[in-house]
Amino acid sequence: MKDTILIHLDTDAAPSAFDRIVAIDSGVQHVFSYSGVTPDNVMALVHGCIFTRGPKDLHRTAIFVGGSDVAAGEAVVAAVRKHMIAPARLTVSVMLDSNGANTTAVAAVRAANAYLTLGTTKSLVLGGTGPVGQRVARLLARNGGHVRLGSRTLDKADAACRVIRAAVPGAKIEPVAVGSSSDGPAALMGCDLVIAAGAAGAVLLPRKIRDTAKTLKVMIDLNGVPPAGIEGVELSDQGKDRDGVIAYGALGVGGAKMKIHRAAVAALFESNERVLDVDEIYALAAAI
Repeated sequence: MKDTILIHLDTDAAPSAFDRIVAIDSGVQHVFSYSGVTPDNVMALVHGCIFTRGPKDLHRTAIFVGGSDVAAGEAVVAAVRKHMIAPARLTVSVMLDSNGANTTAVAAVRAANAYLTLGTTKSLVLGGTGPVGQRVARLLARNGGHVRLGSRTLDKADAACRVIRAAVPGAKIEPVAVGSSSDGPAALMGCDLVIAAGAAGAVLLPRKIRDTAKTLKVMIDLNGVPPAGIEGVELSDQGKDRDGVIAYGALGVGGAKMKIHRAAVAALFESNERVLDVDEIYALAAAI
């Protein structure tokens, strides 16, 4: 990609080395990273992108928004788009992947889709109020299946479901509380798929509860720090049969996540008008 420049806007105190390396591996020639980016200080960076090259060359500049705080990243993306000048085509393409939430969620749902028809699948998303969990639930809902979004408290699960219904009208999504061991069997009842997207080191689905789920076909654990979020799933599982259930661990999903991440970064330079959030990245991944 000749003379391509990726402006890496990170909301953290130090720019992510991971995101910078993946950008280079995606074929980007130059990566300019900025830390501590907020909606209040991003305007000059955006204008530096759009006023340095003519409209016919702006497809060779793009913006990647990262950092550990997804809500902060979303706010920066909104500000970035506000400061572009669309009528004059003074725009550059933008991708959001704070905390890897979008590309990880896409990879997980694509893994499930290899074994299940998502439009008829009943799913349980554990850790569903977190950034990855919400995006997993949103993608599953957009594919037409019935989704249970689990959280320790019903109020938090219900709030996340309202956000997803606003983004996906007609979404078949329901909140469930999974704060105690007695909640698990009811939440899992009738489910074909369970995806755990909780905090590192938290066991969200013990084996004794998982064994009550007689309809379960696929389980995906996105926790990369032991112990596993789904007890009995190994980090490296990639389509592994575990007691009659297809299992994926964080590393098993990670290979596809990296391919999707690289492909999405490369796609930024196909035009100067793309905005890649979770739905757009999912559509792009389907072509890989």
